Amino acid sequence: MEADASVDMFSKVLENQLLQTTKLVEEHLDSEIQKLDQMDEDELERLKEKRLEALRKAQQQKQEWLSKGHGEYREIPSERDFFQEVKESKKVVCHFYRDSTFRCKILDRHLVILSKKHLETKFLKLNVEKAPFLCERLRIKVIPTLALVKDGKTQDYVVGFTDLGNSDDFTTETLEWRLGCSDILNYSGNLMEPPFQNQKKFGTNFTKLEKKTIRGGKKYDSDSDDD
Repeated sequence: MEADASVDMFSKVLENQLLQTTKLVEEHLDSEIQKLDQMDEDELERLKEKRLEALRKAQQQKQEWLSKGHGEYREIPSERDFFQEVKESKKVVCHFYRDSTFRCKILDRHLVILSKKHLETKFLKLNVEKAPFLCERLRIKVIPTLALVKDGKTQDYVVGFTDLGNSDDFTTETLEWRLGCSDILNYSGNLMEPPFQNQKKFGTNFTKLEKKTIRGGKKYDSDSDDD
């Protein structure tokens, strides 16, 4: 009997909450409808023009991004091309990779998807063996490394998979979240809730690349044993 009473009470509380939520939504809709009803023809026309102008600007911006190579994940042939690419785009993600490193191929799959979804960001890849000067300048020591460039300046790095749950099985959403934390793309989710399966274990701390100059030969550390 006590259990039935508890269930009945819970059902009533839930029903009451749903009714209150529905009431708030209806009140908001009524308010918006009332605003529209009170507008005259000139105000409605101005509102329509404002929305059309916003759509035109969004379309123009999209075409500009596409003309600059956004919307696809591209390999650039040399470090000289890197400087030109980051100069003409506000937000750039560049994957410094090596053919023999397995984890680079994992990143490739996710970056292809994100490049099509986030036109606001340019996605590139560059072979470290073709860019010794740039790797030294940016302190690229671990492969793979993503350099996150904003307004022509390198703002942050994603070094290996540490920030991605420390696993080869991370999702595209996890990488998207990590890039969103650096404001290198427009992330629509909650940045305070990383999409890791075990958030307590990994937390939200990022691994910053130590700013040490590479000395001697051009040797890079792999982020995994698969080399």
